[in-house]
Amino acid sequence: MSDVHMTVDPQNLQSILAEHLPVFAVKTPRYQATMLDSLLEVWLDPHERLLDIGGGTGVIAQAISQLFPVVSVEAIDIVDRFCSTLTVPARQYDGKRIPCADGAFDAATLNNVLHHVPPAARGSLLREVRRAVAGPLYIKDHLTTGLTDDLRLMVLDAWGNIPFGGMVEAKYLSSTEWNELAAETGYYIGAVSHPMNYRTGIAALAFPNRLETTMRFDPA
Repeated sequence: MSDVHMTVDPQNLQSILAEHLPVFAVKTPRYQATMLDSLLEVWLDPHERLLDIGGGTGVIAQAISQLFPVVSVEAIDIVDRFCSTLTVPARQYDGKRIPCADGAFDAATLNNVLHHVPPAARGSLLREVRRAVAGPLYIKDHLTTGLTDDLRLMVLDAWGNIPFGGMVEAKYLSSTEWNELAAETGYYIGAVSHPMNYRTGIAALAFPNRLETTMRFDPA
């Protein structure tokens, strides 16, 4: 792992995101900055080619390209709602085969994506990632312990995704399910970030920060 302990400045991130999504001209992206910090905590040494899968508007891929130790970043998603102002390559794909040769990328990210993938399709998606990506898969997602957490996460998803046209339907994973998914798709969980302060005060009481998790899936 890199010896450089980086963190993301929310104001710097805001200036990047605001170039592509006007809402961030007035909204400080504290959640997004914390999410990126959690990725940096489990990040390995610099990557040459990073693939952001389920990139949505593409702004997180854009931010990673400017703030992380990577040479190039590309984004793909099954729906084309990418901002037209991006400087990173972004394209739509069929959700089944990643349009590249075996091992074309040396790392990938799935940021708040996998809980929106139907459970029956998660294994095939990660096995396809394993084919296309030679190195680690960084996953920022959620962690549930049961129905109450599921309800909390549904509210968070609606809160965070509806304004940007993102998906809301979801099925969240427990710690056991994350480990099982890694094992059955050719990975093991090589690192998990420490709990971070996505929310404070009343918001943290209603939606505990333990609902957020970031992991590094390393090829087995």
